[in-house]
Amino acid sequence: MEYDANWKETYKDMIKTPKRALSHLKSGHRVFLGTGCGEPTVLVEAMTKIAGKLADVEIVELLTKGNAPYADKKFASSFKINSFFIGHNVRDVIQEGRGDYTPILMFDIPRLFNSGQLPLDVALIQVTPPDARGKMSLGVSVDIVKSAAENASLVIAQVNPQMPWTRGDSLIDVYDLDILVPADVPLLERKSQTAHPVSKKIAELVAALVPSGSTVEFGIGRVPGVGRISQAVIVALQGKHDLGIHTEMITDSLLDLIKSGAVTGNRKSTDRGKVVTSFCMGTKELYDFVNDNPLFSFRPTEYVNDSNVIGKQNRMVSINMALEIDLTGQVCSDSENGVFYSGVGGQVDFNRGAARSEGGRAIITIPSTTQDGRSRINARLSSGSGVVVSRATVHYVVTEYGVAYLHGKSVQDRTLALIAIAHPDHRERLLKDAIEAKFIRQDFVQVEGKFVVAPQEMMKTTYLLDDGTQFHFRPIHPTDEPLMRDLLYALSQETLYYRFMSHNQRFGQREIQNFVYVDHRKDVAIVGTLPEAHGDNMVAVGRYYLDERTNLAEVAFIVRDEWQNKGLGTFLFRHLITLAKASGIAGFTAEVLRDNKRMQAIFNHSGYKVQSVVEEGVYSFKIEF
Repeated sequence: MEYDANWKETYKDMIKTPKRALSHLKSGHRVFLGTGCGEPTVLVEAMTKIAGKLADVEIVELLTKGNAPYADKKFASSFKINSFFIGHNVRDVIQEGRGDYTPILMFDIPRLFNSGQLPLDVALIQVTPPDARGKMSLGVSVDIVKSAAENASLVIAQVNPQMPWTRGDSLIDVYDLDILVPADVPLLERKSQTAHPVSKKIAELVAALVPSGSTVEFGIGRVPGVGRISQAVIVALQGKHDLGIHTEMITDSLLDLIKSGAVTGNRKSTDRGKVVTSFCMGTKELYDFVNDNPLFSFRPTEYVNDSNVIGKQNRMVSINMALEIDLTGQVCSDSENGVFYSGVGGQVDFNRGAARSEGGRAIITIPSTTQDGRSRINARLSSGSGVVVSRATVHYVVTEYGVAYLHGKSVQDRTLALIAIAHPDHRERLLKDAIEAKFIRQDFVQVEGKFVVAPQEMMKTTYLLDDGTQFHFRPIHPTDEPLMRDLLYALSQETLYYRFMSHNQRFGQREIQNFVYVDHRKDVAIVGTLPEAHGDNMVAVGRYYLDERTNLAEVAFIVRDEWQNKGLGTFLFRHLITLAKASGIAGFTAEVLRDNKRMQAIFNHSGYKVQSVVEEGVYSFKIEF
């Protein structure tokens, strides 16, 4: 982009020094500050220098990256802060009661300005120099800045040639501004931090929920102790292909994802081929990359955060964080222990949009514990903690211990799902709390001590059919009770007879619980699932029971009728062998009906030493490893 080389001469009547420009600021004014790394630092410094002449100036901001000198206690009578999202630079001010936080959906903020509900006297923003047409770009921060500039009575712009020219809906006309303050200074930068190990574990599980061809949003929040989980997710997605991006903020991590070739935007339903965002926070490398780059489309918040726009994307995946969640699925993400910490941001906007999307997935990430070991999953939210995402609209919840799908689930099912992904040290307490709260039935007292979730790493695998259908195999979870019930009642009479040697098709609560509550230290139960948009569909179950006296384990497995004769049984059997051998088990035993030829074939062709004897129509197998 070529700027007007003579712009200072052309618009000399509008140009002022920082000191003269800020002399227009009066006591009682409401002043908007530009967002993130687009904050006009020269203007902020000039404003702070005249603090002694001002009183009761309200500073309105979304999220600023600078040092916020106006937040110093010595300026308490001059400036008061009203933030839509609590960043690190004003967190102490707000938590100490010296500033205000306005909880609001990101999408709704421009309406506050447009409607006059929150009139702005002054907007301090940062822009590029004008081009020959007199157009200037808002650069790295379009978000709510454009609306603020359009509605403020006085707009003072820091004109910086180091501000990138971004494409999209980022332009503003020079004559829509009132005062221009030239300032050739580096932009604020935010360097990406090394991902915390907990964030990495969560990111791996989240990445498995993001199919190639999805359009993805990455939330802007961070969690104390583990940082920005979304940044770890971005790294974990580098093995995907044809991803699209529609997100409020981009960072250097996203730059790496783009350079990896994972992002093309070719399968987006709208804005095809474009990375759609409203602001970016990163390093000069990122700013140079977005500068006049047609890959990017910087749009105002009222477009980027519109859940109707978001929902039009097929396979839209939103990834946001939480600070606490209760067992019914209520998500708190702007406060911790009743103390305001961050903000609502775009979490609700994107959660709604992804939920509306065809094949979309709305994901909430949360570490299982706080820095001091307290559970972030509890029967009830902490006193004073506010609900950001309601229990009725939460879909996926991911901790470092697994994934819980809650949407459309009963209180009992979602309670069990969340307990299963809580930290192991807290599961028994949560089970007792859930029983006491009447979230689950009293008869779950019988499973206390059995609420065990197996380690994932070794037991997880996948199986791919020739037609591209991919099955996931993992340890059974206590939360699989409804899936197990569905599987058992979907089996044909013949399949049930071959597996259980009985024509009984009735399974009581206790029988089904015995299937899913497994002590994985001695027994192993593996399920094969076919992932669907609404959660897993269970198609196969395999299990062995160790006899410690003989070091042999009794093995059994079953495959849903419509998926039989496709190699799933053989694959599951060999996977169970791998697990058993790794645990030092010497071999398997099994009981098979004489008529069950397919199961006999699997055992006889296992490649191991097989012995079998038949008695009263039942083969007894012994398979030695």
